[in-house]
Amino acid sequence: MRLKDKVAVITGAARGIGQAYAERFAAEGAAVVVADILDKEGQAVAAGIAAKGGRARYVRCDVSRRAEVSALMDTAVSAFGHLDVAIANAALVDEGDVMAVTDETFERVFAVNVKGTFLTDQEAAKRMIAGRRRGVLINIASTVAVVGDNYEGCYSATKGAVNLLTRTFALSLAPHGIRVVAIGPGPVKTAMMAGPLSDPVRLKGLKARTPLGRPAEPSEIAAVAVFLASDEASFVTGQTYYADGGRLALNYVMPETN
Repeated sequence: MRLKDKVAVITGAARGIGQAYAERFAAEGAAVVVADILDKEGQAVAAGIAAKGGRARYVRCDVSRRAEVSALMDTAVSAFGHLDVAIANAALVDEGDVMAVTDETFERVFAVNVKGTFLTDQEAAKRMIAGRRRGVLINIASTVAVVGDNYEGCYSATKGAVNLLTRTFALSLAPHGIRVVAIGPGPVKTAMMAGPLSDPVRLKGLKARTPLGRPAEPSEIAAVAVFLASDEASFVTGQTYYADGGRLALNYVMPETN
């Protein structure tokens, strides 16, 4: 077990990739705090981990509100004694061209994706420093932070900001022995990707710009997170790891295959 005796807080962990992080971290020996605003789903994830002999609890948290993020981190420490890992996974996606984005959509997407990452990193780091833990902060970026996406104009911009927050926090926290990294997934089979994956035209485009020719399974992204959180990645900080099926290496589209 690579994360034995570690304590991890994971936001947006009620479903999708966040759920995969929670379940994989628990399987690797970590105590997990499942954080989300989807109470029923989040409680089910925590209960599922506990049913398999793992340690987990659910905490409701709107990551755009500092008081709730602060309370989340305090709960992790009070429940499990310390904090070693925080994954800022909670995110919103806007569908549609950037010219159609409203003020309300812009503000909410940035509040969750950027401010939420900032607050998660900052509040988690405070507890790690206070507890003298050489912890790890894992932010979730995306390939669209680099190449953009006209279907998700606002979301793309937030993920670019996450990349820079990752580097900034890495520099600030290095003297404390706290590592800060990010994962940049390509397309992943989740509810968030249900639209693109069910649209034949968009699915064809996705495959055309992904050399491996398919979206990732959530478990494949969770495996990257386990590595980055483990001591095996002890000299890695300030970097974004792209688990993208080769998309960013591609400067053309793949030929069609049957």
